[in-house]
Amino acid sequence: MSIRTNILLRVYLAFGLILLFAMAVVLQLFNVQFKQGKKWAAMAQTLSTRYMKVDAARGNIFAVDGSLLATSVPEYELHMDMLAGGIADDKIFYAKVDSLALKMSQFFGDRSAKEYSMILRDARKDSARYQLIRRKVGYQELKKIRQFPIFNMGKYKGGLIIVQKNRRIRPFQTLAMRTIGYKNENVKNGVGLEGAYANYIDGESGQRLMQRIAGGVWMPVNSEEEISSKDGADIMSTIDVNYQDVVQGALEKQMIKSDADHGAAILMEVQTGEVRAVANFNKIAPGEYKEQFNYAIAGNQDPGSTFKIASYMALLEDHKVDTNTRVATGTYSVPGKVITDSHGSIGVVSVQRAFEESSNAAVAYLVNNAYHDNQAQFTNHLYAWHLNEKMGLQIPGEAQPVVKNPKNRSWNKNLTLPQMAYGYEMQLTPLKMLSFYNAVANNGKYITPIFVKEIRRLGNTVEHFQTRVINEKMCSDVTLHKMQGMLESVVLNGTGKVAYSPLYKVAAKSGTAQVADGNKGYKAKKQYQASFCGYFPANRPKYSLIVVINDPKNGYYGAAVAGPVFKEIADKVFSSDMEMNQQPPMKFANVTKPTVKAGDAKALQQVYGKLGVKGNPKADSGDFESDTSDRPMGQLAKKKILTVPSVTGMDLSDALYVLGNAGYKVAVHGSGLVKTQSVTGGSIIPKGSKISIELE
Repeated sequence: MSIRTNILLRVYLAFGLILLFAMAVVLQLFNVQFKQGKKWAAMAQTLSTRYMKVDAARGNIFAVDGSLLATSVPEYELHMDMLAGGIADDKIFYAKVDSLALKMSQFFGDRSAKEYSMILRDARKDSARYQLIRRKVGYQELKKIRQFPIFNMGKYKGGLIIVQKNRRIRPFQTLAMRTIGYKNENVKNGVGLEGAYANYIDGESGQRLMQRIAGGVWMPVNSEEEISSKDGADIMSTIDVNYQDVVQGALEKQMIKSDADHGAAILMEVQTGEVRAVANFNKIAPGEYKEQFNYAIAGNQDPGSTFKIASYMALLEDHKVDTNTRVATGTYSVPGKVITDSHGSIGVVSVQRAFEESSNAAVAYLVNNAYHDNQAQFTNHLYAWHLNEKMGLQIPGEAQPVVKNPKNRSWNKNLTLPQMAYGYEMQLTPLKMLSFYNAVANNGKYITPIFVKEIRRLGNTVEHFQTRVINEKMCSDVTLHKMQGMLESVVLNGTGKVAYSPLYKVAAKSGTAQVADGNKGYKAKKQYQASFCGYFPANRPKYSLIVVINDPKNGYYGAAVAGPVFKEIADKVFSSDMEMNQQPPMKFANVTKPTVKAGDAKALQQVYGKLGVKGNPKADSGDFESDTSDRPMGQLAKKKILTVPSVTGMDLSDALYVLGNAGYKVAVHGSGLVKTQSVTGGSIIPKGSKISIELE
């Protein structure tokens, strides 16, 4: 054999060996990838561990009285290790598995005992180390489950694996829902207080060592966290749950009655700026309303006639008019438009009267006549009052106000100014408008509303919040007092009569504005916004309040639609606020001592003592005579009635008692309080005579 042939044979042999080796490698790769792939993948998973984040329990949100508005409650997810030490022996497991299945069936009630037994047995056959037993288990439920067969064998022997989660709940459910807000994985920044104060509420996450097992499921390696989480801080809000309930109830009732599209109502403390209640509703079905959008802080629209307070404040401050200046009502023409009063002309009247009756024509004329040659002078007031700026609220979503000035491209030198005078060609939120009225009530001090008073951790205050002053003094005291008087006169003599109360003074203004129908504009189907804004008690303001209702179907004027809501809220707040009902202490120096009706002498003397009135009731009262003899406490003294008592203003039970005690027969007509009586108080008629009383 030649050398050449020998070399070729060696080459072919080497090449053949390489080819065989390559084929073997390919075959082994195929075997590993496809035949043994599941086996090796499962092994890789069982060897995979990592630290995973454990969310802390979120902090609570409290109402101003300490009531819980939002809190986190523990919720447990239960799994089972089917190869745990206590049940490693098949005899032990199968001897008790049916008892466990029976208990689970009786407790959960969703499957039969046989079905539960099959699930547990199949998991045992598959050597499941993290078999799901139940999600969303409460603490009290967990205590009972721990006593089930197998699970009662101990922390590790029974195989019960407990994973704690936290569920956010609102004890008052829909109360202040949009203000409280929410935060979850699907929302980047969160909503309301939950979103704004997430950095405080969230707390500090812990870490737990987790192991990935077959099926891609992660199970805890240890029963405790390796790095413990720290619970979040608590938020002390300004919301009053009782007032919130009143505001929501009154607003929703009127929304249903008027078949409105959406609306908002806000109650705020005048001096502190603390928001006591915020309600927002929008229609989701006929007669059904929910709080899905915060119109109070994000609902930018033309404010309408409630804005006239700013127009008249500018006019008064610049001495362009006074409250007794005469002005025509009814219509006012400007190039391209005739401004008409919806209620018709009331003739030539004073500025105050025009304000009381909310004349658009009058205020448009006054503003246009005063500022036409220097239109920026008017808008400079609005900018000085920061009506064009956000207030920097504590919760997200505040809309940017839109207030034009002559430099804007859309400014029409003939039309914009007079229309701004009665609340058009601008956009303000209900809370922005309320804050302006609040400034008038607060002696000209314009402050930001606040929703959070402080943040607490473990009961200790870590941060305290106070309102920020936007404008220390909106206008002169002279202008301020005139505006306050004009707002009071609206309720006494004008469009705001619906809010009148004989028990306390109200200062307010109604508003009606035609608003755009989305992208269709003003020329589509007419839509209106009814509003009512003011404060009470007017002589010592404590609360400011605004009600805004959009697109009502059964009437649309502010006084008729929003006014009743304002009235209901104000009445209920006034009746429940003891501080507002607390009258200044009576002073009796140099005054006539009070007369008294017949009654218990000792009790009457005690009343005199409490009031600080000196003297003997017997001597001071012409219609009271006390028996000085010794007799039981509470027995009526002998009495001598000389005249018919006056019962005007009393309720029926008091009137019947007083007149009956005086010895007269009473005929009653009507219901309510006594309006008139047939025989006036002070008259002298024989006992046993008949007296008729009219109630209303």
